[in-house]
Amino acid sequence: MWYTLSETEAVTEEEVKEKVSETSSEAPTETVEATSESSKAAESSKAAAETVVKTTTQTKKEVKEKWGIAHIYSSYNNTIIHMTDLTGAETAAISSGGCHVTADRYESSPFAAMKASNAVVDVAKAKGFTALHIRVRAVGGVGSRVPGPGAQAAIRALARGGFKIGRIDDVTPIPHDTTRRKGGKRGRRV
Repeated sequence: MWYTLSETEAVTEEEVKEKVSETSSEAPTETVEATSESSKAAESSKAAAETVVKTTTQTKKEVKEKWGIAHIYSSYNNTIIHMTDLTGAETAAISSGGCHVTADRYESSPFAAMKASNAVVDVAKAKGFTALHIRVRAVGGVGSRVPGPGAQAAIRALARGGFKIGRIDDVTPIPHDTTRRKGGKRGRRV
């Protein structure tokens, strides 16, 4: 039977051997009583060590992480943060920059993106999410492939919300060939 002793078991066995050797040299008639007492002491110390081990394992409860995906759509007109479960099928929380500012020109600002992210963080924490993957998306296609000014602020606000961050991906749709741009045959006439 192969197994290694933990530190507490090794220490208690050494103490038991020392006690047995001391008692055997002092009184040969009391060796049976001493060994039984030392074995009881060893058993009690092992039981104490086991209870210490059990209590430490009970205090360190493993909290199961609940992962979600934060989809951040950031254009030059607005920033939308949409939080879903891992499948992407069920929406946990959604907010946009336009919900938190009064003027249209501020919808894509970093301040509005931060406010929208904080609103999403509150709802997601209430639903038990502890960790996030982040997907950042710009307009893409025939539009801009660069995320708007609210993307960085939204990511920062989600990270400050106390979530564990997994992966941060750029999921901007980029065409291999492209669809026809708007503006007609002769282009946009100014």
